[in-house]
Amino acid sequence: MKIDRLYAITVYLLNHGKTSASGLAGKFEVSVRTIQRDIDALCRAGIPIVAETGVSGGYYLSETYHMDRHTATQEDYAFILTALKGFSSAMGNPQIDATLEKVSSLTRNQDDSIILDFSVLREGDEILLKTLRTAIRDKHPVSFTYTNSENVTRIHTVEPIAVIYRWYAWYLLAYSTVKKDYRTYKLIRMSDAVISDMPFTAQHASPEEILRESDRKSPQPSTEVIVRCKSESKSKAIEYLNGKILRTYENGDCEMLLEVMEKEHFWFGTLLSLGSEVEILAPEHIRVRVLDAAKEIVSLYEGK
Repeated sequence: MKIDRLYAITVYLLNHGKTSASGLAGKFEVSVRTIQRDIDALCRAGIPIVAETGVSGGYYLSETYHMDRHTATQEDYAFILTALKGFSSAMGNPQIDATLEKVSSLTRNQDDSIILDFSVLREGDEILLKTLRTAIRDKHPVSFTYTNSENVTRIHTVEPIAVIYRWYAWYLLAYSTVKKDYRTYKLIRMSDAVISDMPFTAQHASPEEILRESDRKSPQPSTEVIVRCKSESKSKAIEYLNGKILRTYENGDCEMLLEVMEKEHFWFGTLLSLGSEVEILAPEHIRVRVLDAAKEIVSLYEGK
């Protein structure tokens, strides 16, 4: 409905600032002309939208505009509550639980049709998480001992930006004052974190902007792996490796496509755990990697 879109446009501009007509059109899946008519309608309704022309132009709300704090509906609160419950299960933080209690009191309809149980994502070191959150909030560098994927251990001092979960693990997004660049550090490889008394050396953009720019400059390369999977392990390959069936043989076996991030280890360990049920057909360097790992495992047990 148009009224819903008008409200959504107002909220979007309030949260994101200046946005072009084409950007709004793409967001709300309508034409630029429709967006222009919607902006005119909002202006007639008294919403103070400023229009700037030119290459870097767009629409934005006047700084004096504030929305009613009570515009959220009961359904909105139910969505927020569901997300908070998932967040609480992942973090185990008393402050989150307190927030959860506050939001619970605002809604009469606690929708339990969707439950987000992220308890498997708990990193286990609550002290480290608390230290990092404090350093991020107070904008102080943090030093820690770090062991990288090549098993090299060093002490790093960085300016922490955010703790993020991606690629099946928790990471610290931070600015390295040595490398003069933004880096991610796996929390499980960190220890002995200490907050410095010094302030940050620079003003940093939002975590979302930093990650977006980092992904643009250095996108995580994925590799297509073709496997032949026996029928009894087909469901496991689909469930744990997100495999896509390319062809099915008469005996029930199938040829499957996997898209993997070579630098991550979860998919590789899963492949090894399936043993002879899954054969790698291509690429050759993945076949060699699995063969070498299998030989090491065999030699370990044969040696005993």
